[in-house]
Amino acid sequence: MIVQYIRSALFAFIALPIWTLIICIFGSPFLLMPRTTFMKLIHLWADGVAWLEAVILNLRYEVRGIENLPEDQHCIVASKHQSTYETFKIHNLFKDSAIILKKELFRVPLWGQYLMKTGAIAIDRSTPEKAIVSVRDGAIKVANEKRTIVIYPQGTRVTPETTPKDVSYKPGVFRIHEATGLPVVPLATNSGCFWPKGSLLKRPGTVVFEFLPALPAGLSRKEMMAHLQDTIEERSNALAEEVRNKAPY
Repeated sequence: MIVQYIRSALFAFIALPIWTLIICIFGSPFLLMPRTTFMKLIHLWADGVAWLEAVILNLRYEVRGIENLPEDQHCIVASKHQSTYETFKIHNLFKDSAIILKKELFRVPLWGQYLMKTGAIAIDRSTPEKAIVSVRDGAIKVANEKRTIVIYPQGTRVTPETTPKDVSYKPGVFRIHEATGLPVVPLATNSGCFWPKGSLLKRPGTVVFEFLPALPAGLSRKEMMAHLQDTIEERSNALAEEVRNKAPY
């Protein structure tokens, strides 16, 4: 356990910051290039992070249910959010995606410019009305570009033990579906078993991302949210159980 804490600290405080700084500094000319060219740099960064995780943390990932994604990946992916790990994997899992994030992140020096260049959807949280409009307009723009929209329906990171009674599923995903007409593909994961929320320790093993069948068309908001919640929770809990049934980490 002590060795894994040392590995986790090495990754968090040395390897990841240095790799990110290298990309930000030497990749800055890409900010002047077309977004599609710029995204090659972001995929390089994501591949580098995955390599560092495998080498230093002995942490890898597996993708299941890829056949449930449309071939062109033009859809809304509603993902379970248990740790920072899955935000690192966005550009490993998708060819060209836009994640929904708070507008304030664009103000982070240099890194904020990179986030903006990726074409992320920024939420203006100054008022509830502006938040809804900013997400809707951003989603329509991304949908018109034939890109994947990634949203975390619970709106925040939760532990594998957290239930929807503790942190509910928000209807933003339905509003985006309603505005764009795109299918909604649920994504389950057990990332929190290896990359716990609020903990330095990163456990070795294999995180599973499992794409589930797209939700049926024509559902009401109540029906969609219930179906989405039940589907994601059932599979994420099953994936967490797979980890618990193996040797202790």
